Amino acid sequence: MLGMSRTSRPGARWLVLLAALMLVASACGGGGDEAGETQAEGSEAAAEGGDEAAPGGEQITLSMAVNATRGGKNDEEAVWIEDYVIPTFEQQMADEGKDVTVQFEGRGADDEAYKSQLALDLRSGGGDDVINIDGIWLGEFVQAGYLSPLTEVVGEQTEDWEGWEQIPDAVQQNMTFEDARYGVPTGTDGRVIYFNKDLFAQAGLPEDWQPASWDEILEAARTIKEQVPDAIPLQLNAGTAMGEATTMQGLLPMLAGAGQLVYDEDAQQWNGATPELQDVLEFYSTVYGEEQLGDPDLQVRQDGRDRSFQEFAAGRIGMLIESDYLWRSVINPDGGIAPMEARDEVVGWAAIPAQTPGAGIEGRDIVSMSGGAGRVLNPNTEHPEEAWALLAFMSSNEATMELVADNPRITQREDVNSEVLTGDPLLQFIADEVLPVTAYRPPLAEYPQVSVALQEATEQVVNGTAPQEAALSFQNELEGIVDSVASGG
Repeated sequence: MLGMSRTSRPGARWLVLLAALMLVASACGGGGDEAGETQAEGSEAAAEGGDEAAPGGEQITLSMAVNATRGGKNDEEAVWIEDYVIPTFEQQMADEGKDVTVQFEGRGADDEAYKSQLALDLRSGGGDDVINIDGIWLGEFVQAGYLSPLTEVVGEQTEDWEGWEQIPDAVQQNMTFEDARYGVPTGTDGRVIYFNKDLFAQAGLPEDWQPASWDEILEAARTIKEQVPDAIPLQLNAGTAMGEATTMQGLLPMLAGAGQLVYDEDAQQWNGATPELQDVLEFYSTVYGEEQLGDPDLQVRQDGRDRSFQEFAAGRIGMLIESDYLWRSVINPDGGIAPMEARDEVVGWAAIPAQTPGAGIEGRDIVSMSGGAGRVLNPNTEHPEEAWALLAFMSSNEATMELVADNPRITQREDVNSEVLTGDPLLQFIADEVLPVTAYRPPLAEYPQVSVALQEATEQVVNGTAPQEAALSFQNELEGIVDSVASGG
């Protein structure tokens, strides 16, 4: 079991656990929450089982915790598990002389209720053998003592799995904590700058635009403002109304471009009013201050993000920083929420540049931020080798191809991406160019509060607060959330 990080507060940890227990109690009361009951039943099955992990063909039962249900939440994953994963894996085990049964009972709970139930099960020594978790939960679960590295649960043989060579090191970080692998990522995404080629042409900007610095982004925005005055030159998410979209699509990628992450894992401390953060807030001030290169009204409206999607789809925003979600689910001409019929012809994309060439984290020229989930093993499992075999199978080339073949999206595996993304140049670009240099949010319990504080700092700048003052305000908020804060100098 790993020790508690120096940034963690025992009192805060107990408050988090108490809140989780209260949420679960609420979810399971009254009329009875089906998701909670299903999880509890699954935990009893895993804990009691009645089967022995013994040689000689005796039955082994494995169970999975996945927040998916056929015909409901994450339907595609539930169908894949029931129709492909379970029968195929059970047959493979039979071919090896093992009688293995895999249990999966779909659930469609709210993500926080699902998370709380997992924590309750793992704390009590129960839970399913293979568990799906959001990458942002990993560090919190590790620090609480709920998860152990794969090498401790199974053994060093997990290091020899063929899949590691197919998953970029940056993507592996989504299921890595303090240099130890706890699971296998299940997929990811990446952030880029989308731009409207028609507006660029009107402004005299190139169709193959790729900025090398923040100054080149601002110069393009100024050119659009001058040449196409009816357009919004740049949409850089800001403010609390946009929530996590402000942090992930706005501040964190820019901070990475300035050469810093919000949490320094080596030093085990959070970064506060550092020069890098002040540079990012200065960029915000340039966009939303006197130069008015973005629309500040969009940043404070409750429906601002949706409106920014609509404005971009209507051809009225020159540049917008977003994840591949924009391409796949928003402006997709086939069923997007703000479809662009001419998307493939009109929309271009570029990598997010560092502040200046080589100034990004680890000396990078381009940067990105990514999110994603993964599968981990329950350290309480009675069948670690078989549980690892199931997890590895679900993350294999064959199984991953089966999951995404009919609905191409970016996966964790480069060999799969090279096959399924060939018909989509944007997704291929993110897989090839962006994922190798991406970064992830710190998977710590304090992060959601830190994220809100960052959103507040950007909103202050949009409303006219000086960047240095907004940075100090963030520092003060941060010091009330965590114990160890660096302000730089």
